[in-house]
Amino acid sequence: MKKASGFEIVAARCWNMLNEGKPFTPIFVMGAYALYHMNQWGDPAFWAAFGIGLLVALPIFVLYFVYDFPLFLRNYLWFPVIGALVLWRDATLDFGLYGTALGLFFFFTIYFWGTFYYHLRIGTSWWNFKRFWKLVLKNSDSTSGNAQEQMPKFLLLLFIVDGAARRWGMDEVLFSTDFTWSSYAWFVIGLVVYTLVLHRNLFDWKPKEIPTYTNNTAESKVASSEKVYVLVVDGMRKDRFEEANAPFMKNMRAQGTEYTQMETVYPARTVVCFSSMFTGTYPREHGITSNMVWKLGIKVESIFDSLRKVGKRGRLLGIAHLIDSMGDDVESVTAVMHNDKADRNIMERAKLIVSEQNPDLLIVQFIATDQTGHSRGALFDEYREKIEEADQLITEFVGWLQAGGYGDNATYIVCADHGQADGIGGHGHLDEGERYVPFFMYGTGIRSGIKVDEKHSLVSVAPTLAYLLGAPFPSHSRGPVLLEGIEGKQPAELSMKAVEGASWMK
Repeated sequence: MKKASGFEIVAARCWNMLNEGKPFTPIFVMGAYALYHMNQWGDPAFWAAFGIGLLVALPIFVLYFVYDFPLFLRNYLWFPVIGALVLWRDATLDFGLYGTALGLFFFFTIYFWGTFYYHLRIGTSWWNFKRFWKLVLKNSDSTSGNAQEQMPKFLLLLFIVDGAARRWGMDEVLFSTDFTWSSYAWFVIGLVVYTLVLHRNLFDWKPKEIPTYTNNTAESKVASSEKVYVLVVDGMRKDRFEEANAPFMKNMRAQGTEYTQMETVYPARTVVCFSSMFTGTYPREHGITSNMVWKLGIKVESIFDSLRKVGKRGRLLGIAHLIDSMGDDVESVTAVMHNDKADRNIMERAKLIVSEQNPDLLIVQFIATDQTGHSRGALFDEYREKIEEADQLITEFVGWLQAGGYGDNATYIVCADHGQADGIGGHGHLDEGERYVPFFMYGTGIRSGIKVDEKHSLVSVAPTLAYLLGAPFPSHSRGPVLLEGIEGKQPAELSMKAVEGASWMK
């Protein structure tokens, strides 16, 4: 299993410029407008007018970069489009420009991304576009493939850029005699107020942050586990896990402690979630706010820093994206491989890390389930089958650890970083299927046959790992230690109920 090459790491960062919705919008608007006017590229006057159009539209570019319009809020994006058409009703609309932009968008998302890209990277069929178009239209996440969010954004911006370029860059009064500086200024002011009112009053489903740093128990000076293995099935949706034939993971859950309402963070993007899980805090504090990492490295301590303070070592085995936040603590794996082989190769690499480095903490990111959700959709049989394959590989990996003595006095945590909604990308804004994830602990020091029904957050992972391994909490850890599942440490006031045990390793 080869590591991600330097080229792949750079390519992944470049891809995120197009994959993440916020940078995509200005890139696409500029690209679509320039391509439509290819025959004018040799005319300096065109570029001057284009520059004026971009400068005039800059406030709206900034507004749409700062503010998402998640889930049902994206429906409200059409009102500014209608408002612009009504306000400047004398405008000569260039329907060729808007038709070209729509064609480029659907070509990019449905064929280039959904078919060509996925075929080259993970071996998806050349006919994937036959399903992918449905995912683009239904998608509700924070990626560029969210058609219902991106279309009104880029159509309005193209209208403003084109109008300003023609009105003030080319002196074409035919565009609209009503398109004046004052009317545009009032339009921008109205759009800002409209956006602020919407987000203040309707955007109310973000998980509540824990206001204090970890304080539900003192730091443990003595490790209760010699080793901890965190097995993250990336993008494993909770209800699809229940439907899957995954006997090994479900037996682990039944004979350990399950957290039935484990909540991910917002935005529910992979690099964001991993950063929160292993620092114990939120994006505003650790600095990773999307898969597009503008400034490399987290701003706070991670669990790996905590372990180094007590002479212990942790490793995170994952794809190249995670290097952007966790740096040298990541053992990278290439993401360019057939999806049917991905998790098998990752597991073999995990065995190699254990046998050669024997870390005190090993975190393994299984990626095939998430990639199938992205490329084929989370509500289809292929997605459930990837969860079942992950179960078989985890069965093999745990058996290998125990046979080699690496599983003696070990604790296992099995979870997902986020769930998945339907559609391309499938996660980000906490649509149905994203918010709550499978999460359970098993092994040394973990109570058996317990369900915890109170709501918890994935920011509790880092302090819990530190507690189990006898290390200090990371500097900005806010999540409480998951004491309910630790033998002899559970608070009496929390309501828990036992579940029937299941056979283990039979």
